[in-house]
Amino acid sequence: MLAMIGSIVVLLCVAGGFMMSGGNLLLLWHPSEIVVIVGAALGAFLTSNPLKIVKASFAGAIGLFKKPRYERDDYVDILKLVYDLLVKSRKEGLLAIEADIDDPAKSSVFSRYPDILADHHMLEFITDCLRLMVGGNLDPNELESLLEYELDTHHKEAAEPAHAVQKVADALPGFGIVAAVLGIVNTMAAIDGADTVTIGAKVGAALVGTFLGILVAYGFVGPIAAAMEHRAHEEGKAFEVVKMALVASVRGYPPQVAVEFARKLLFSDIRPTFSDLESHLKNKVGAK
Repeated sequence: MLAMIGSIVVLLCVAGGFMMSGGNLLLLWHPSEIVVIVGAALGAFLTSNPLKIVKASFAGAIGLFKKPRYERDDYVDILKLVYDLLVKSRKEGLLAIEADIDDPAKSSVFSRYPDILADHHMLEFITDCLRLMVGGNLDPNELESLLEYELDTHHKEAAEPAHAVQKVADALPGFGIVAAVLGIVNTMAAIDGADTVTIGAKVGAALVGTFLGILVAYGFVGPIAAAMEHRAHEEGKAFEVVKMALVASVRGYPPQVAVEFARKLLFSDIRPTFSDLESHLKNKVGAK
């Protein structure tokens, strides 16, 4: 929603300022310039990226107009799920959660968190981490190092669409110049016998190409790329939370302390307070 508001503000301010200075919006309407700039940018985008990045880029841009994947309640659920699993493994042994991680859909623990069950990437990350704890003899440092490598790969993959869109934003002013040069070529071709009004209109149309390239780059595509990068970084925080809790558990901390380590990683606007999280955990314990 905020991305939509920002885009509207850009349009209103640019168009409003132009009209306040006596301009006519119809002077900026040149479909041929739009075809050159947008078409060339889209073609270059398709040429320079694999299909996976193309799909992820469009999905990420559209996703900016939706709510974030992980909000405060989602983080609380993740912390509660990890806490439940750690408590069970501490009371009954690590092998007790083997059935839970082999088939989460039939697990009495995972079934209490349907949103996490529906999140394929998060579910896979949690179960893979637990498998390392159950089946491996890794010490805490080795486990932390291995999970760091996995998270680093995840973060790089999640940031690739934003970087691809940013490259388009960087190229758009250049495509605006291309459109402007083509407009000047048309102007030069029509200059013989043309009056000043005609020549002025053609030069103005050519300059619109430069204007559109810069406006679309810095007013829309560049900010969208930045917003996509922020969104990817925020969503990656959920995976860091799981990693921290599990590593703390392997280091020997009790489940409630391990979850507290993870809670500290969250940004202030989505981080539940210590007492709030504690009450959630106690309610969950009381519900069992």
